[in-house]
Amino acid sequence: MVMDTSELKLRIFREIDSLEQGKLQEVYGFLQNFLRSDKDIDDWDTLTVSQKEGLQNAINDLDAGEGIVHEDVVSKYRKKYPND
Repeated sequence: MVMDTSELKLRIFREIDSLEQGKLQEVYGFLQNFLRSDKDIDDWDTLTVSQKEGLQNAINDLDAGEGIVHEDVVSKYRKKYPND
């Protein structure tokens, strides 16, 4: 089924409008990443070799299961800095 632009926009709006807060924030993040994707590629080219290696090492660590869960990091620092 091929939709024209206005039909597609309306359908997207209706889907987004029905989302709960958490899902809406996720969609917003996905949209922002998508819209900035060309810029992100350009940014990679401006990094130094050392920065690129550091990022690749971090990705490899995560792929190997050696990362730290976001919630654990947040919890740790909320305990350390409770008034901030």
